[in-house]
Amino acid sequence: MKLSKSIFAVAGAAVVAVAIAACGSSSGGGSSSAASDCPLGAADTSITTVARIAYQKIPNGDLIVKDQQILEKCMPNAKISWSVFASGGDVLQAYGAKAVDMGLTGSNPNVKALSAPLNTTLPAIQTVWIHDVIGAGESLIVHPEIKSAADLKGKKIATPFGSTSHYSLLNWLSANGLTTTDVEVINLEPEKMLAAWGEIAGAWVWDPTLSELVKGGGVALASSADTAAAGKPTYDLGNATKEFVDANGPFMTMWAKAENYAVSMILDKPADAAASMAAELALPAADVQKMFAGYTYLPAAEQASDKWLGGALGTQFLDTAKFLLEQGSIEGVSAPEVYSAGINKGPAESAAK
Repeated sequence: MKLSKSIFAVAGAAVVAVAIAACGSSSGGGSSSAASDCPLGAADTSITTVARIAYQKIPNGDLIVKDQQILEKCMPNAKISWSVFASGGDVLQAYGAKAVDMGLTGSNPNVKALSAPLNTTLPAIQTVWIHDVIGAGESLIVHPEIKSAADLKGKKIATPFGSTSHYSLLNWLSANGLTTTDVEVINLEPEKMLAAWGEIAGAWVWDPTLSELVKGGGVALASSADTAAAGKPTYDLGNATKEFVDANGPFMTMWAKAENYAVSMILDKPADAAASMAAELALPAADVQKMFAGYTYLPAAEQASDKWLGGALGTQFLDTAKFLLEQGSIEGVSAPEVYSAGINKGPAESAAK
């Protein structure tokens, strides 16, 4: 799928409307009660940033930060709003419409934002956090009678176009000797997959839709853990416009500390973390906790290392872009330094101190 200027022109107004309708806002008044509730230490009343944050319903620390109002408690004089989006492609449209300052996208949409044509139509975007490394948390769920890749020939598989699931599906098909002429890949957002289950052979998707499909009788045929093991890893990433990052250093540090606090909760107190996410995901906490096994969550110090934000991720972005070009999903690959410059380890590094 190619996202062009015309698509942004048409979709921009709709995305803004969705963002406003789905938006939860808070602005602190610098009260002593807000300051005392900050789990990161003393609240910083000097931060007055206006931050519009796009999030997705994915079981990672971002949901904890939102649910527990950590940003609001630790920066009581900031004005923070949260808007929910169905996929990373929708978040990119919101960036294009200048409706958000920060967001969560998969690595695939993130790479598209740095590649042609979006690198000339979107504001400059930087990756500042790795919410999770995707494993079995994104999987190909199929009907029980489908036992192998060969059984999918001539059938329909759904996935959100432009997402990490789309990227993993295309890689998996290629590795199994199939192309999109052998299998009909259709663009479908997660919340629509349950209703379409009788008309499709399978879906590559994430939780909570993944678990709902399994409950309905679907079985996992492959996962993003398989494609990662084959050298094609995917991630859920925290990003922001470069302009916002450059202008709001103290906010970005506190934001990264909040995300790091949430990662620590997932790793050290998974039951508490799951309880915090449960309402947003509309699932029992016990079910949410089981989902954690499908992802790897990285503390700030590890994220800032050369293995991740400090170096290797830029190379992986470039490799992803080359694959997307081969698939016709982008029109051009940017210079290697563009992908490296699209990563900023500064907030994670500050949070690790």
